[in-house]
Amino acid sequence: MSIAGLSAREFEVRYGELLRSHESGTQSDRCIQCQQCRGCTLCTFCRHSEHLIRCHYCVECQQCTDSSHCQASRGLICCHHCTDTQSSIGCSYLVRCSGMAECNYCFGCVGLSHKDYHILNQPYDRSAYYELSRQLLSQLAP
Repeated sequence: MSIAGLSAREFEVRYGELLRSHESGTQSDRCIQCQQCRGCTLCTFCRHSEHLIRCHYCVECQQCTDSSHCQASRGLICCHHCTDTQSSIGCSYLVRCSGMAECNYCFGCVGLSHKDYHILNQPYDRSAYYELSRQLLSQLAP
């Protein structure tokens, strides 16, 4: 069927079908050595993840794109070495953060942009950040 002459109603129906098909898809496409992943594309060495695109070495992640070495994260774009983080872009070394943009070395932060070495949205110098984050990680670990 041609797209020309498509009514708004027909568009909504077809778009909904595509979304449902994508969300329920289990086949990965052109992934290399990934294990127990679903619906991923062009990923390498990921495990137990879903709907990743061009990600590498991610574990238990969902709906991430162009990210690497992340764990238990969701909705990341161009992020690296993030853990338990969601909805962030262009970040590295985040732990338990959400809604971050181009930040590095943050722990428990929400909604920051272009920040480094923050804990709960408060700035710290590099050495204090590492000491506090190490303490927090040991206390929060199961």
